[in-house]
Amino acid sequence: MGLAQDAPVDLLPPGFNQPAPSPTPTSTPTARATQASESGPPAAAETPRPGATQSGEIVQPLPTQTAPSRANLDLSNLPTVEELEAMSTDELDELLGLKPKFDIPDAARRSTERVGIIAAGEGGLAAGSLARQPAPLVRAILAGTNRQMVSRWGHILLRRALVSRLEAPSGMDSVEFATLRVEVLNALGEHVVARALVQDVDTADYSPALANAAVRAYVGSTDIVGACPAVRLVDTGREDTEWQMLAGICNAYAGEETRAQNDLRRLLNRTEDDRIDVLLAQRFAGAAGRGRRAVTIEWEDTGPITPWRFSLANALGEPVPSNLLEDAGADLHRMAALTPALSPAQRAPAVDIAGASGILSASAMVDLYSQIFAEEGVEGDPALTASRLREAYVGSEPVQRLAAIRDIWSGGGEFSYGRVVLTAYAAARVPVRADFADEAGNLIASMLAAGLDGDAMRWSGEVEQGSLGWALLALADPNRSTRVTDGQLDSFVDDDDSSGQQKSRMLLAGLAGLDRIDDAEIGEYSDRLGIDLSAPTRWTRMIEGAAAVDNPALVAMLAGLGMQGSGWDQMTARHLFHIVAALRRVGLDAEARMIAAEAVARA
Repeated sequence: MGLAQDAPVDLLPPGFNQPAPSPTPTSTPTARATQASESGPPAAAETPRPGATQSGEIVQPLPTQTAPSRANLDLSNLPTVEELEAMSTDELDELLGLKPKFDIPDAARRSTERVGIIAAGEGGLAAGSLARQPAPLVRAILAGTNRQMVSRWGHILLRRALVSRLEAPSGMDSVEFATLRVEVLNALGEHVVARALVQDVDTADYSPALANAAVRAYVGSTDIVGACPAVRLVDTGREDTEWQMLAGICNAYAGEETRAQNDLRRLLNRTEDDRIDVLLAQRFAGAAGRGRRAVTIEWEDTGPITPWRFSLANALGEPVPSNLLEDAGADLHRMAALTPALSPAQRAPAVDIAGASGILSASAMVDLYSQIFAEEGVEGDPALTASRLREAYVGSEPVQRLAAIRDIWSGGGEFSYGRVVLTAYAAARVPVRADFADEAGNLIASMLAAGLDGDAMRWSGEVEQGSLGWALLALADPNRSTRVTDGQLDSFVDDDDSSGQQKSRMLLAGLAGLDRIDDAEIGEYSDRLGIDLSAPTRWTRMIEGAAAVDNPALVAMLAGLGMQGSGWDQMTARHLFHIVAALRRVGLDAEARMIAAEAVARA
């Protein structure tokens, strides 16, 4: 090696470092000038193409602007050496003008004129549905929708309206309109859908409010790194602990692992109550580089599980103690139902809540339990439910299949509507028989939970007048032309043993909203049940006005505003009447029928 240093060898091929020969001109400028002068007055000179040669190669043109002279440079604001050493990478990039304002090339940037993930041709609502509506009205509706829906079908309808590719209302910025919709989706537990909606807006167009809503969507969908473009490129002004943890994680995945770990270590020293959050962030950031720094996670005395802890723990594969999960609220269970890091058996307890809410379809629930059935070693209620669900589909006798369906219903507690959704397609396979008439009401409710109104109508000849099954079919029938009579409604009200006769109230409101009962019966039974369907409020006037101008999107959002609550006991018959009537008037008849039937089934 020493001798080789004294005798370096040129490793380039022969001729590689020789300059290329200049192309031979076909004529000289002097000759061209002489020829032009002899033939007459000179012609207009052609504009030369910069950098073009006769060989056809393209050379980058030289810059036309000259560099500023030293006399014009302002050196008074330059930081000192000590200040430069104390600056972070982001601060240095900003000082030198190297920090990008966005992460998408100009040619690939998208317009924000219409934001959404479902076009009108794909099942969404018309793009211009809200374009002529006043911004304060739409802003108030969306800002006021910040809780769960009592109705599964109401949730599905509102989600469809929120994700439609819509133009912003008159006088509202399109980014603000997207932000309001994302916030509602987050409140509904639809974090995956909210993430898809924020991804339809380029990061360069994010406002601080949209960045915050996007972070909640990414955390709710356990996609921590997905939030990094918003965290690194949008100036939100936030300095809270969660934002600093996200900044550390994103710096680590941007190649600045040492800086990230130093920032998180300092944050851990300043934190007392949320130390486990910072420890989880340290472990997540450590996975970005080559370091193998051990971080011990201890859940004792950490308090209730939060969405941030739940999301980070699942992203890291860190088991969350079962006692913390048992005490978790419904919002966390809705997150768990769609968390890909959890096994199907771990997601099973949350699937009932997500199915009843409208987040999961009946088909998706069946798929999950099918995976549980195929997985070896699964025990407990998820395995038993999966086995009974298979029996409900492939049992050799209808009696066996019906018994399996009953077992599934009782497995979720007193009356788990999520289990009713789960058995929808199995219920549609049960043959119509007189000896099954006692279960006809629950079977019909199960089918209607998945929108199987055609299958449910097979029972119309077997259900007893005035029974639950009869009431559900009276509302769900897509082709009903006859009106409900006084005697039919009277028999249902007499046999109604629900608390406060809530089922009878919902049935009357649904029939009135669908225009399937005469005004005389409406007045008679309103007095009998102690309700007033026509009493006006500000909300009833708004939804009636939206229906009068035939605006499905505005009606759907107003319906969602009026269906907020934790249970059907918080839903009034008057609200149901106006919702069903407005939906029917704007052409959303199927949604109107399903919401009315669900109200009677769950009241």
